[in-house]
Amino acid sequence: MSHAARGTGSLWAVSDLHVGYPENRALVEQMHPESGQDWLLVAGDVAETVEDIRWALSTLAHSFAQVVWVPGNHELWTRPRDTVALRGAERYRYLVEMCRELGVITPEDPYPVWDGDGGPAVIVPLFLLYDYSFLPPGSATKEEGLAYAYGTGVVCSDEYLLHPDPYPSREAWCRARVAETEHRLAAVSAGLPMIMVSHYPLDRHPTDVLRYPEFAMWCGTRLTADWHRRFHVDTVVYGHLHIPRTTWHEGVRFEEVSVGYPREWRERERPPGQLRAILPRDTVGR
Repeated sequence: MSHAARGTGSLWAVSDLHVGYPENRALVEQMHPESGQDWLLVAGDVAETVEDIRWALSTLAHSFAQVVWVPGNHELWTRPRDTVALRGAERYRYLVEMCRELGVITPEDPYPVWDGDGGPAVIVPLFLLYDYSFLPPGSATKEEGLAYAYGTGVVCSDEYLLHPDPYPSREAWCRARVAETEHRLAAVSAGLPMIMVSHYPLDRHPTDVLRYPEFAMWCGTRLTADWHRRFHVDTVVYGHLHIPRTTWHEGVRFEEVSVGYPREWRERERPPGQLRAILPRDTVGR
């Protein structure tokens, strides 16, 4: 298990790097720590091909003392142009083994403890997926929600590219991941606060600002809505929505840390590719 020296270094976070875009690839090349003890949390959607995922995580792992990664939906896509044609859980296991080769911590590894400035805290990388339970207004079932989404033309590409093999559906895979993760969380000591890192928000409230509310169906599960209360959670780090911001929900900080696509970050006032400070809290994000 990797540790930063007590009282030194900062814990940073970023997500949705999408390095298939040359502009985003350049941003990753410019991401550097402020000290040799800094850690980086990467909350998914690094890229869509194994080659690009490896390049990005290797680049970051050479710069930061420790990188922690969780998969987004894009890493799990199976595209014809990818040299690795694995699907579903088999693809995920392949990425986990690749990360271990690079020294990158994954949701399948023991939860590390951040002992640097602002710590100690347990870093909890999560792979949970979604189960279509964030339904659009007026929809009572997944089928009704999907029918509405297809009617509006707002449909996540996961429906065509993210395969749940060997599970019968993405929601079945989600429920299995949630059950397994709950078992692991119950064994974590209650003494230390947790920094939960997930590609998807653990609660629905961040999706309230989506331009297309029906997209919330692909953004998480109600099964985790009470995790920030049930467990000793300091901060929830997530991405996926491409709406970087800080919110507080029932006393817990939620940090959306995505870079997003170039067409999105070009419209923001803040310079692109800025890492978000997680610990210590008085560190200014950059």
